[in-house]
Amino acid sequence: MHATQLSELATFAAVARHRSFRKAGEERGVTASAVSHAVQNLEDRIGLRLLNRTTRSVSLTEAGELLKSHLDPAFGEITAALDALNRFRDTPFGKVRINVPNSIAPFVIGRVIGPLLEKNPNLQLEISATDRLVDIVEEGFDGGIRFGERVTEGMIALRIKARLRLVVVGSRAYFERRPKPVTPHDLKRHLCIQNMFPSGARYPWVFEKDGQAVTFHPAGPLSLDDHELMTQAALGGVALAYVWEDRVEKMIAAGELIQVLDDWCQPEEPLYLYYPSRRHMPAGFRALIEAMKAE
Repeated sequence: MHATQLSELATFAAVARHRSFRKAGEERGVTASAVSHAVQNLEDRIGLRLLNRTTRSVSLTEAGELLKSHLDPAFGEITAALDALNRFRDTPFGKVRINVPNSIAPFVIGRVIGPLLEKNPNLQLEISATDRLVDIVEEGFDGGIRFGERVTEGMIALRIKARLRLVVVGSRAYFERRPKPVTPHDLKRHLCIQNMFPSGARYPWVFEKDGQAVTFHPAGPLSLDDHELMTQAALGGVALAYVWEDRVEKMIAAGELIQVLDDWCQPEEPLYLYYPSRRHMPAGFRALIEAMKAE
């Protein structure tokens, strides 16, 4: 097989994973038009349409699905074979792609990045931080970070951090205008930010104390899907925010934010680094695992 043909197959596999010429181009380091041209050449050469294209979407034909089902394990074996050569190097080499929720990324993996890359200068670390639920296999990630209840069955899961928790905070100026809530039921008399998933769906504020569980659905005028924006809104005295404790602990210590209902805020499910079972784990990903363990 000529190198050009192999490149066309790899380009098609990238489009099939991402369902996007642009994202495939970003992965391959070329333009979307170059990706489209390579796939067109492949289709012309084999005499079959592999992709259905519209101005808004890309989908696989039946032939495309069949080709993808054979290419994925084949390219997986090639990647594993090349990565196995890392044992002849002093340090891991190549790209590692990982997915992590945006809301917790800074304090879960932020401190790991510098030391990991300093120790492994030939490693390329690609982190996709999004609160959207991602299929790491389908989208070509080596692994992901997720809370226990959201880890897909069949994955290897490594607990990496003490349990995080969401807390309720407001500014000093806010509490000069309103009394501090003593129980979650008092929140009905407060302005509270509505927490959103990227899909637009709202999720409630959940509390528990002495076996009593309370679920509160904020009905305030502000809805946000980013914890940094929630924190800034709370700092500005706009409303109370329900955010990760690690994100605001320094602001609480400095008196910029006041934490309330502390004894009602319980830890979330444990946090895990998870990845698909495979015979050959990439050396770079193994280095990331070790760094996360140390953290």
